[in-house]
Amino acid sequence: MTAHEARAAALKAARERDSQDKRRRVLEVLDSLQHTGTKITFTKVAKEAGVSTWLVYSPGVREHIEAARQRQEDLGIEATADNVPPQSRVSNASLKTDLALARQQVKELRDERNRLRSRLRLQLGTELKHTDTSELTARVDELNRTNAALAKDLQQAQADNKALRSTIEGLEDDLSAARQSLRKMMRAT
Repeated sequence: MTAHEARAAALKAARERDSQDKRRRVLEVLDSLQHTGTKITFTKVAKEAGVSTWLVYSPGVREHIEAARQRQEDLGIEATADNVPPQSRVSNASLKTDLALARQQVKELRDERNRLRSRLRLQLGTELKHTDTSELTARVDELNRTNAALAKDLQQAQADNKALRSTIEGLEDDLSAARQSLRKMMRAT
């Protein structure tokens, strides 16, 4: 396994662990909301679990949330001020501040992501350049040797073809002579 493949496998494993951790957090938050009697929404579950809303709508997670919402609806649970724990109650100003902070954080994270992508592209390009040059040189040398061998085989085949054509012409001359001789013999008899 090359160093590049090992890094890719490590990144894939880390990403899988992160994904499983996020899904586990979503299910824990879902259980917590059910036990407290808090009205369950996709947005609330995502916020409480600290994950994107995309994840709570993804297959394997969405079904759990929909089932919990259906159970709450069957039980007639509605979110009221009494059902919401005091630590969960927030003012509009607080929500606006949180939203502004979240937007700023998203902007910073996007900038960082773009910088990291750029650095990764440069690094991968450098690795490919160094790896490919030696591999390509070896491959070109191998193809040149194969081409030279094929050219030699072609020359030999052309020489053999010329010799065979010469033999065929000689045999055709002999055959013509034999036919003429046979015709003369047949006329003479």
